[in-house]
Amino acid sequence: MDYRFPLYGYDPRGIVEAKPRTLSPRLTGLHGVRLAVLDNAKMKAGKLLSYTTEILNEEFKFSQVNTYVKRGFSYTATPEMIEQIASGNDAVITAIGD
Repeated sequence: MDYRFPLYGYDPRGIVEAKPRTLSPRLTGLHGVRLAVLDNAKMKAGKLLSYTTEILNEEFKFSQVNTYVKRGFSYTATPEMIEQIASGNDAVITAIGD
């Protein structure tokens, strides 16, 4: 092999192009909020999220808890699911449960 300079390589990071977006305003508290629970479909994620939601709900008394399940852990949430979560909830929790 010839290792003379310059060496060239592949940069696996690629280029991401995204429009800047403003962040949602920070919540002043969690009491009475509509909570979205996003399950990534990993084997124990649902159990972890269910248990976590139960504990949090005891303290914060959410007005609603809405659960969403992605197609699989290696898939992103669909744009429709993201829109549904954003329009119908005030806060979101998610977790990886291996």
